[in-house]
Amino acid sequence: MDAHIKKVYVPMTETGFYILLCLRQANHGYGIVQKVKELTKGAIVLAPGTMYGSLSKMEKDGLIRFVREEEKRKIYIITALGNEVLEIEMKRIERLYRNMEEMK
Repeated sequence: MDAHIKKVYVPMTETGFYILLCLRQANHGYGIVQKVKELTKGAIVLAPGTMYGSLSKMEKDGLIRFVREEEKRKIYIITALGNEVLEIEMKRIERLYRNMEEMK
């Protein structure tokens, strides 16, 4: 992973985290919005501008890739680089959680 990717994506925003998490299975922007809303019980609702801007940037940076188009919706999936970034972030979150539990 090059320095630019690490600087931009580590640590991740919630938006970036949820997009990569959801794209472990191929999906489109609206599907991601719905899945995040479901996962967070409505606590996080991704706005279309944020979602599509993030998808575009992540595709350009190689974290996700376009798979196909279905009914005018672009379907994306996470790449190996995206998985690497997601794993780093998940380990960071696990560490934060562990530290929090130790301090209770």
